[in-house]
Amino acid sequence: MKKLLIIGGVIVAIFVLIVVLTNQSNKEKLKDNPYGTDNLSKSTIALIGNENYSNIVLPEDLYDKVSSGESVTAYFFSPECQYCQQMTPILMPLAKEEGIHIYQFNMLEFGKEAQPYGVKSWPTLIHYEDGKEVGRMSGLHPEEDIKAFFDRYVNK
Repeated sequence: MKKLLIIGGVIVAIFVLIVVLTNQSNKEKLKDNPYGTDNLSKSTIALIGNENYSNIVLPEDLYDKVSSGESVTAYFFSPECQYCQQMTPILMPLAKEEGIHIYQFNMLEFGKEAQPYGVKSWPTLIHYEDGKEVGRMSGLHPEEDIKAFFDRYVNK
């Protein structure tokens, strides 16, 4: 009986240690996060520091850039979307290789703020020129499709 209590105590202590270490890790990640808030979902926190998610844009910043008439390419994704998890590691290195800056808009955190862009599913890649949408690609696509999108709308 005594051995069972000791084993049970050790198991509880391990679980408490895991929770404490996870919370500490999340606090460290949230210190300089690009979202401007500490009130983030766990799946978003898990992406902080991942180089494939280093171009996060806040809703007001994306709106300002598009409204200014700048040439803007935006990628609407969710950290909980299985297709986004497959497409992002293809898209972002390819964009880097081609010298294209892609603003990443997190739909899990800012879904309501995406309404002006008409994004109903993700992943969605949109290119804007002179404040207007000129190209859109939704869903999971292979590298060839992404390159074709870049060639048609971004690298012209």
